[in-house]
Amino acid sequence: MNQWEGLDEFVAVAETGQFTAGAERLGLSSSQVSRQVARLEERLQTRLFYRSTRKVALTEAGQTFLQHCQRLLDAREEALRAISDLAGEPKGLLRMTCAVAYGERFIVPLVNQFMARHPQLRVDIELSNRPLDLVHEGLDLAIRLGRLQDSRLIASRLAPRVMYLCAAPGYLERYGRPHSLSELSRHNCLVGSSDQWAFQQEGREVSQRVQGNWRCNSGEAVLDAALRGFGLCQLPDYYVLEHLRSGALVSLLEQHQPPNTAVWALYPQQRHLSPKVRQLVDCLKAGLAERPEYR
Repeated sequence: MNQWEGLDEFVAVAETGQFTAGAERLGLSSSQVSRQVARLEERLQTRLFYRSTRKVALTEAGQTFLQHCQRLLDAREEALRAISDLAGEPKGLLRMTCAVAYGERFIVPLVNQFMARHPQLRVDIELSNRPLDLVHEGLDLAIRLGRLQDSRLIASRLAPRVMYLCAAPGYLERYGRPHSLSELSRHNCLVGSSDQWAFQQEGREVSQRVQGNWRCNSGEAVLDAALRGFGLCQLPDYYVLEHLRSGALVSLLEQHQPPNTAVWALYPQQRHLSPKVRQLVDCLKAGLAERPEYR
């Protein structure tokens, strides 16, 4: 016997409060619905309804069972929609979030290109350096940088992210070049959003607290200060690679460069098969791969 038989009938009757109304919702006869519910109660060996001539009411067991059945049926519908939409056109509202600077510089232009190809799509982008809770905020997608913390979410790697310790040649001429992590304490370090810098030592990642006379929680501001020769900085590749290639900045302590982190797309479990999310993630991955720093 199919253990799922009777669930649709039970939920329909419970939500409408009548066998007749439940049968009408399902397009079945009242007698058929009544039989399926009775068989379900027999299999469960539990009464789910108090019956009267005019209406039915849920028992305590029925109320508990209804909550679980509603979640099961919702999940079933979500699964069916996901499969049928795999090759569908992205449409409707997509809500996403990303860090401010990275979003403005890299993600939003790619999202705009994607929207131009899919006019039925609407996008709500919240740029915030605060890591928003996707499930609580009702977000479809988040772009996160670095290392991941939330294991409840599905993650897709969009691009590598390499951190560089560097300084302007003018600064190094005046103050010398550090040759070990212990020498960082003798240098003016340009502190961004954190005074804990990551490095690699003897095959493991270590954290080094740094200090200096300058601090700002903006990568662009840190970069500008470094180019002016104010001190050492640690920034991701997309800020510094062009300046390293031109000689405006010099890479330091490369033997201690931290293990590569990444740029990630994160989405809740139930959203990962949605065409709008899946196709946008593919678009972001392809677009970021075209950037000079990732070639």
